[in-house]
Amino acid sequence: MAKNTAPVRTRSTARNWIAYLCEALVTSGVMPTWEAATYLTENLFGEKPNPRLLIPSTPHEATSQLLQRLYQPIAEAASREIGLPAAAKLHVFTDISLTGNSAVLVIYFPGPHHPQHLLLLDAVKAWDLVFVDAESFNSWAEKRYRSMLQALQNVAVTDEALSTAV
Repeated sequence: MAKNTAPVRTRSTARNWIAYLCEALVTSGVMPTWEAATYLTENLFGEKPNPRLLIPSTPHEATSQLLQRLYQPIAEAASREIGLPAAAKLHVFTDISLTGNSAVLVIYFPGPHHPQHLLLLDAVKAWDLVFVDAESFNSWAEKRYRSMLQALQNVAVTDEALSTAV
């Protein structure tokens, strides 16, 4: 007699990015835990367009803060995976558009007198950056994480090849 077993649900992502972003907001001192959880929930889930980005008196600032708070921790997670040199830095730049796609650029600065590298260029309509559930957000964040991680790995190989050639 065959034993009935419940189907196993496989996860498509390896990390709970919402919890990760919440922790990043708290540890950086931007918000207390309860406020970070509320901020992420209100801005990541709900109706499109996101009314919280269009109503403020300074929508450019609100949009820039949201994109920074989403992309910066993901970039930092990718950089920790690679183990960047002490002088290296990652920076997230945003060019905000209230009518079209905003641009998010993640740039790798290896140190003084070294060329910078573009790790990610993402065009996103911030007010449409709303997800149906946590799994869809985690999938979105994981895709960006993997893209930055791959770009950092490519940069590390290139930098290593250049340093051994000199």
